Amino acid sequence: MGSVALAVTDGMLHFELSLAYEVFAAAPAGVTVPWYDLSVCGPVAVRVGRFRLEPDHGLDRLRHADTVIVPGWADVDEDPPADLVEAVRAAHEAGARMVSLCTGVFVLAAAGLLDDKRATTHWAHTEVLAARHPRVQVDPDVLYVDNGDVLTSAGKAAALDLCLHLVRLDHGSSIANAVARRLVVPPHRAGGQAQFVTTPVPAQDEHPLAALFPWILERLDQPLTVEDLARQARLSSRHLGRHFRAATGTTPLQWLLTQRIRRAQELLESTDDGIDAIAAATGMGTATTMRRHFNRTVGVPPDTYRRTFRAKTRPTPNASEHHHQHPVPK
Repeated sequence: MGSVALAVTDGMLHFELSLAYEVFAAAPAGVTVPWYDLSVCGPVAVRVGRFRLEPDHGLDRLRHADTVIVPGWADVDEDPPADLVEAVRAAHEAGARMVSLCTGVFVLAAAGLLDDKRATTHWAHTEVLAARHPRVQVDPDVLYVDNGDVLTSAGKAAALDLCLHLVRLDHGSSIANAVARRLVVPPHRAGGQAQFVTTPVPAQDEHPLAALFPWILERLDQPLTVEDLARQARLSSRHLGRHFRAATGTTPLQWLLTQRIRRAQELLESTDDGIDAIAAATGMGTATTMRRHFNRTVGVPPDTYRRTFRAKTRPTPNASEHHHQHPVPK
């Protein structure tokens, strides 16, 4: 939380830079919590695509930021600039949370921040990353990796997923969903989803699962099985699993559990309901079961999550928007 610094240099990819700026520069309408203090740090002037950018501060400002984001940069065949690598290393040593979007991972790797850690990048560059930095545990099949103090993402849409993940960590699920609504994107894709969808996804109203997603979200309080989902979709269980894997990168039951956890987060933030009531409302049965799944997925118990985010002012979730933002990747 607090201050966010975008670390830029010549050759940065403008898409990742722009989406990070869009997420962290200003809070969505109706959100009244203190937002991020965003700065752009780099040399006197840099080239970003065909544009000329004048940063707010020099690279030495990175070590004063709470979070440092390194957007993707174009020429991964060349070593990243030494001054950028040194500034990133210094920021990490000063305690900043370090984030790379797409090929920005090459900067973090060059600074030694990913040694013996899992990391990812755009699938087209994972082999190069692994060959150049053999101590990095490269995972080519995920959207993003969260190591706590160092986070990396794949490219384009996955970079946005990681930015929303950061907002969720800092401000909770409701506010992250408000940012997603402003950007007109699905509110959550877990980092473990596949970054490369091998089967093209047709228009949502033509997709075999298009009607199933909202049907499930309206019945999260019910004990749904794979057979229930297959019957509703008029598919065999095997074909349902194949379509789910192609569309979301995960299994039907894992996707369903993720939606239950996200709904529980919203209820913990926006209501005074007890854990037993929330467990029942989200289809997780008992408080004990919910605590087990929630702690494993979110990293903290539900009670701790509520204490962290309940005191903050939040926008009122729009139920219709929540139900109609189907998690089919674009």
